[in-house]
Parts: sequence; C-alpha cells; structure tokens
Amino acid sequence: MRFTLRQLEYFIAAGETGSITQASERINISQPSISTAISQLEQELDVQLFVRHHAQGLSLTAPGRTLLLEAKRLVEQAESLYGVASEASEEVRGQLNVGCLTTLAPMILPELALSFTSGFPRANVRPHADHQEVLLSGLRRATIDVAITYDLQIPDDVDFAPLVDLPVHALVGESHPLARHSAVTLQELVQEPLIFLDLPLSAEYFLALFMKEGLQPNIAFRISHPDVIRTMVANGYGYTLANVTPRSDTALDGRKVVRVRLSGDHRPMTIGLATLKSLRKSRLMSAFEGHARAFISDAYIPGMVAPAMTRKRR
Repeated sequence: MRFTLRQLEYFIAAGETGSITQASERINISQPSISTAISQLEQELDVQLFVRHHAQGLSLTAPGRTLLLEAKRLVEQAESLYGVASEASEEVRGQLNVGCLTTLAPMILPELALSFTSGFPRANVRPHADHQEVLLSGLRRATIDVAITYDLQIPDDVDFAPLVDLPVHALVGESHPLARHSAVTLQELVQEPLIFLDLPLSAEYFLALFMKEGLQPNIAFRISHPDVIRTMVANGYGYTLANVTPRSDTALDGRKVVRVRLSGDHRPMTIGLATLKSLRKSRLMSAFEGHARAFISDAYIPGMVAPAMTRKRR
C-alpha cells in the first residue's frame, strides 16, 4: 500500500466540502498540500476521484463517491486503534464523536468539549449537532458515540442517563405586555401569536403542553432554527416556548428578549447522555460520561442559566 492515511483524510475533507478551499479551512492544511495529496491518490489508485470545475469547486465522480465511503471507513478503523491502545495502557486517549441537539449545542458543546480535552490532552472530541432523530440514527450507525439530548421518545435500544431537568418557560420581546409579568399561564398565551420551534419530537412536546389543558395554540410561524425564533420574538412577532435559557438575553440582532416563568404543572425536558445499549463503553467514553455528569447539573450548565440560579432570582 503506497498511499497514506493523511492522503485519505485530505481526500475526505475535499469530498465532503466539495472545495479545496473549504477543505483547507476545515482541516487547517494548505490548499497546495491537499491538491497534491489528491493527485497522488488518484495516480496510485489509477482512478479519477473528482471533476474539477473552474471557480466552482469539485464534484465527486462515481468511483470517487464509492471510494469516499471506503476511505471514511478505513480512517475510522485506524482511529479506533487509539481506543484499543488506550484500554491496554489505561490512558484516556482517542477520538470521541459527540452528538448534541441543535438547541443545546451552541451553549453546551464548546465548553464541555474544551474542558474535557484540557483534562485529557490525548483525547479529541469531534462535535456533531442535529435534531433528535438524526442523533439516534447516528448512534445506531456508530457515527456518533454519545449524544447530549433530551428524554424525548428514547427507544429501547438506547440508554439514557439523566443530568438535569429544564422547566419550560415563555420568551417574549422586552416591549411585549407580558414582559412585565413574573409568570404567565398557557391560557393567557393561547391567543397570542406563537413562533413555534418546528423540530422532530420537540414540536410534539410543546403541542402536548397545550393539549393537556385542552387548548389550541395560535401558531403564527413554524421555524426550525432557534436563533431565528429568538430574533423574531425580540422584534415583536410573537412569543415562543423554550426550555433552554442562554446566559445572554440578547438576540443576534442586538434586541432583547425576556424570559417569563410558565405557571402550572408542566413536564420539563431532561438533558442527558444517550448511548447505544449494545456498545461496550471504552475508557474514553466512560471518562467523558463522568466529566459530563460533573459538569452539567441543576447548579451549573455550560452556556446556560442553570435551574437553581433561576429559582434564586425569583
């Protein structure tokens, strides 16, 4: 074999981004190095991997698409050797693919991953952010080792270790009449325009809150991007319901949002760690789980106002 894992890694980066420039930015390697590695790989394998488009990036050829899948599988197998070595040497090292819900990832994942790798310098965390169904699929396909997610419809083949409960609350713009209220009920909100978080399972959760009280919400917009929802709320389009409480009360456009407690007995969302039951947990995985349990609790959540702090402010 006269090609290297590094050449395969460069090929994978170019294949997944469709651009030498973007591949260079993604893996922090110069563009000429990536181009050279791909050319050498094509020469060694005697196959054209890409169609080069002037000023429009790259397109994988049919053989290139097949070889991309095999290259990713080969690199993943090679990386798993670090896990095997870690078990033998009792050292925590290797790559861990950590999935996280899109609504949680911007706040939790960066700080959690950085603190973990600071404590275990030979470990590497590769983050993945998506909605619940994709995360669960990733666990089954072994593209994700552990997922930070909510306790929403966890299937029988997945273990869920709870970390912290997040109560539901209403979010309004600072000029909204309800912004001056210390608490609000669903009955008071039901006629107001709702900017609805339209993500799988999360949508069912929020609708169930209204159904439990025999109410039908006035859904004005269905949006799948939390930052868009916060900005629309801040601009007075309506209110939203959320469990996540970012430390900042500012939307991306600089306008303010106000959190209002939701009165009544409502089921919280529970953040926890999801892993496949059939998966044998490595030393690396166990170390990460222990770190997450120590790092995420009722008293502290990376990037968020923790429930205990919220209660103290009332």
